[in-house]
Amino acid sequence: MEAQAIQPLARLLRDHKGTTIVLTGAGISTESGIPDFRSPGGLYESIDPMEYLSVWALERTPARFWDYFARLFGSFGHIQPNAGHVALARLEAEGYVHTVVTQNIDGLHTRAGSANVLEVHGHVRTVHCTGCAHTFPMAEALRQVADGHCPPGCPRCGELLRPDVVLFGDMLSQAFPQAIEAARASSLTLVVGSSLTVSPANSIAVLSPHLAIINRDPTPADARADLVIHAPAGDTLAALLETLGIP
Repeated sequence: MEAQAIQPLARLLRDHKGTTIVLTGAGISTESGIPDFRSPGGLYESIDPMEYLSVWALERTPARFWDYFARLFGSFGHIQPNAGHVALARLEAEGYVHTVVTQNIDGLHTRAGSANVLEVHGHVRTVHCTGCAHTFPMAEALRQVADGHCPPGCPRCGELLRPDVVLFGDMLSQAFPQAIEAARASSLTLVVGSSLTVSPANSIAVLSPHLAIINRDPTPADARADLVIHAPAGDTLAALLETLGIP
């Protein structure tokens, strides 16, 4: 992306330095090879997530839930952050961004170096026991499933393990009200790679006085945004760093 095309975004970041929050969606992680399940042709067009990835599926058919979950998300630990994740971490380190709010569960922002991350849909780093509530690494549950122990049980008490993600039918995590508070205290929200169609997380985008959007496709909030860039997240954010003079 040419530097001239990124100048308006750089000006916004300079004007709102230290009071900018970022909201990210699946579009930033697709560039790392993680599929967008909700996009046209995505997984959710061929399966009903309520049957496979809901709190009711975990309770009623836990073996099927865990078999499906392990196949879908078991490889996330091997996927690496991309230029977009790294750029947002640099923007935070340089004081331009104070919080990254993400709808993604892949943990790539944290792995890229972002320090203040609010994961409103949870994450796949850990699981917890539905009995004693003890927390374990996700690798423990995936190991059990791979060894034929499905659904996985708590190593302490034997009760069912569940992932620390927000399943269909769950309440949003405590990160969501924290994200609302952070957005209301910000002067600019920068949306990166989100279609802004998933409720209620999309409500975060319209709480700051100013809004900028980087997304490949149009979003319902484009008309109210100060700036809209329809382009890949990684290329755009890398160009932003260069324009701001951030190594």
